[in-house]
Amino acid sequence: MPSLPLEAIIFTAIALYLGFVNGRHDSANVVALVISTRALSPRRTLIMAAIGESIGPFLFGVAVAQTIGGEVIAERAMTLNVVYAALFAAIVWNVVTLALGVPTSTSHSLIGGLIGPAIAGYGFDAIQMSGLIKVLVALFLSPILGLFAGYIMVKLSYLLARGASPRANIWFKRGELVTAFSLAVAHGGNDAQKTMGIIALGLVSTGAISTFYVPFWVVIASAAAIAIGTLFGGWRVIHTLGAKFFRVRPVHGFGAQSAATAVIAVAAVLGGPVSTTHVISSAIVGAGTADRVQMVRWGIFSNIVMSWFLTIPTVAALGGLLYVIIQAINPM
Repeated sequence: MPSLPLEAIIFTAIALYLGFVNGRHDSANVVALVISTRALSPRRTLIMAAIGESIGPFLFGVAVAQTIGGEVIAERAMTLNVVYAALFAAIVWNVVTLALGVPTSTSHSLIGGLIGPAIAGYGFDAIQMSGLIKVLVALFLSPILGLFAGYIMVKLSYLLARGASPRANIWFKRGELVTAFSLAVAHGGNDAQKTMGIIALGLVSTGAISTFYVPFWVVIASAAAIAIGTLFGGWRVIHTLGAKFFRVRPVHGFGAQSAATAVIAVAAVLGGPVSTTHVISSAIVGAGTADRVQMVRWGIFSNIVMSWFLTIPTVAALGGLLYVIIQAINPM
């Protein structure tokens, strides 16, 4: 790690805290189904997930970080006050929703957090519409893909296991461990890049680096933050994903995790900052509807969908307000 100005060190530490909260919040995405079907004990599942999360950031490049940090707001809006406001707004939203047990998206909160302060400080033309459209398409298309993929994977599993004895559940539980680890790797590869992107923005705004790029030490620090956060799993969110939609069986866990892994991994390679929470929630619902539509508690799912649509405008408003306060305290 190179010598950094004090303000860059402080900002990086706060951004890594967001990575920690993200890991803690999103640990439910990886472990909920494994714990719910009792394929592995909760503590061992979290350890396995943390290992996968720490590996992912080194396998998928920095395309998502480039999208988050370099393609949403204009360069002139990449000031320290803007990125501070974005960071604090995203942290507040993640901490509040974690306490309430509501599965929400760090991707949505970061995008909203960047948009609000950029508009408040530099107007609507500070938003790069091509980059924003790319992000929104990824965010809203990926849950739909997760829903259909979850449905297809469970139907395919039933087809391949037709005529099998109940002992087939043992193999599905073993398969869950493989797909859960793969999901952890994919999640780390996508979500840690969001921390990388915001840190790189902070380094640009503090003058620590002259142009936007992700130093390797940022990759290491972001991987560690999300992995450590995963170890402290958000149990209320785990309960929501693992038990409240419907009674999840090993075949559902295997199908939903396989589907979510595929969608998230492809998005990470293409630079789409998708919401793992949204993808796995949709994949779980798709897995349930493969049995029957009435099996899913649609009221629970509709509440989560509502939170998806509320996140970006709410965090954007909060970020804009925080920018005004920060700018008044520290004019730049």
